[in-house]
Amino acid sequence: MRKVILFLLTITTIYAAKISEVANIVGVRDNHLIGYSLVVGLQKTGDGTTSKFTLQSIANMLKAMNIDMNSVDIKSKNVAAVVVTAELAPFAKQGDKMNITVSSIGDAKSLEGGTLLMTPLKGVDGKIYALAQGAITIGGKNLKGAGGESHSTAGLIYNGGVVEREIDIDIYNQEFITLSLKDANFKNSVSIQKTLNEFYSTQVAVAMDSRTVKLKKPQNKSMVEFLAEVQDMNMDYAIEDKIIINERTGTIISGVGIEIKPIIMTHGDITIKISEQADVSKPAGSMVVDENMVIGVNENELYTKAGTTTVANLVRSLQKLGATPKDIISILEAMKSAGSISAELKLI
Repeated sequence: MRKVILFLLTITTIYAAKISEVANIVGVRDNHLIGYSLVVGLQKTGDGTTSKFTLQSIANMLKAMNIDMNSVDIKSKNVAAVVVTAELAPFAKQGDKMNITVSSIGDAKSLEGGTLLMTPLKGVDGKIYALAQGAITIGGKNLKGAGGESHSTAGLIYNGGVVEREIDIDIYNQEFITLSLKDANFKNSVSIQKTLNEFYSTQVAVAMDSRTVKLKKPQNKSMVEFLAEVQDMNMDYAIEDKIIINERTGTIISGVGIEIKPIIMTHGDITIKISEQADVSKPAGSMVVDENMVIGVNENELYTKAGTTTVANLVRSLQKLGATPKDIISILEAMKSAGSISAELKLI
């Protein structure tokens, strides 16, 4: 039987956090780049003749070098077609380096030992923002086939990309800028507003909604100086209770203080009773989990005391009853549907 992995996170309702941890500056972000190219220099682990696009790409490359060859005459297994991806950092300037990810799209067995040919990397607008080229690093332990060959079809080129076009982000000359909270929460939005206005003794921040805070820089500071101070400030940060469930792995992540309201439910041969009784009855032969939770004598009933039962100790008790991860997840979902659990339940 697979075990449920329960991470117990001690979460208080309010705690201090830096504004940079809670909110992003709108417009200041990474940009995705993508390109298509060939990796050469492989030791017969490249694409086979079934990858027609690879053969055509080789023929096109040779034609650009004044070598006219039909793709059907190419039999090389030392070349692989790949998709090249990268992240263009905000404020990146011409000549800056970036890491490159290379992934096979054909039937190549491995990219180990290969070299990426010069590849233009484009943004969503179709413009070229960087060029990539270099030797591929696989890293880590590679899977080996029956003949001992490597099966690594993705790799990295550290600092293998060079920025050719800049994305203009004019922060310095702006009077206003917007913060976007990573998680929508009215309380946190207002907390940022209150923290900034109290620090500067004037209204520099206005909470527009649960995720948006507009800022106006003070007269005696540049926008860069202002944002540097803003991001480093501590604020009162509220966390909403959540239960995160990964059904594929059977993992449950929950705060230790998420309470379960009174309920009686049956799932298979397991009966759960949560009542308003002052003391939990402990019949002879029962297993005491703690002072507020008892497993019945028949080992298929769970008795708990209202106001003290949390998701954390419920899961712990269900494990002792021999419940499978699937059983525990189904019980939590049923309790959420019945209103016994008020915290947000999120499946991933």
